Amino acid sequence: MAKLNVNPTRMELTTLKKRFSTAKRGHKLLKDKQDELMRRFIDMIKENNELRKAVEEELGASFKDFLMASAVMSTEYLEESIIFPKERISLDVKTKNIMSVNVPVMEFKREMEGDEGSIYPYGFANTSAELDGALERLYNVLPKLLMLAEVEKSCQLMADEIEKTRRRVNALEYMTIPQLQETIKYIKMKLDENERGNITRLMKIKSMMQEQEQNQ
Repeated sequence: MAKLNVNPTRMELTTLKKRFSTAKRGHKLLKDKQDELMRRFIDMIKENNELRKAVEEELGASFKDFLMASAVMSTEYLEESIIFPKERISLDVKTKNIMSVNVPVMEFKREMEGDEGSIYPYGFANTSAELDGALERLYNVLPKLLMLAEVEKSCQLMADEIEKTRRRVNALEYMTIPQLQETIKYIKMKLDENERGNITRLMKIKSMMQEQEQNQ
C-alpha cells in the first residue's frame, strides 16, 4: 500500500494519528449503518414479495370477473358503463427518513370517502353481478397496490444507499486506513532514524571533546 506524500515530522505524525482515529470511528459507524440498512432492506424485500403475491392474486380474480362480465354484456355497453367514474381519487405523497434515506409515504385522497356506491359509475339494472365484483375487487386492491409501489420505491432507494455506504466502507477499509497506517509507520521509522542519528552525533561530539580535554 502506497503511503501519503507528507513530511516526516512530529507535527505531521500527530495530525495523521488524529485522522487515523477519525477514519476508524467513521468506518465503524458506516459499517454499523450498512448492517442496519441491510437488515431493513431484507425486511422490505420480504414485505414486497408478500404484497406482490397478494396483489397479483386479487388482480387475477378481478380480471376473471371482468372476463365473465364481458361474456354476458356487450362490449359497447360494458365500456359505456365504466367510462365515466363518479369520483376522483388524488394521491398525497410525503416522505419519511429511514437511516438517512428519504422514502415515500403515499396515501389516496377520495372525494366521496365512506360512500361505497361511489365505486359503481352505473345503474344496477342492466349490468351483471360479475362487473360489480370486478370493480369491488379493484377498489379493494388499490390500497395494497399503492403500498406495493411505496415499498418497491423504498427498496430501490435503500439499495442505492446500501451501495453508496458499501463504497465508503471499502474506501476506508482498503485505501484510507491502510494508507494512514503505512504513513504513520514510515514517519515513526524516520523519526527513530533521526533520533538514533542525533544520539550517535552527540556521542561522537562528546567523545571528541573528551579526547581534546585529555590532550590538553
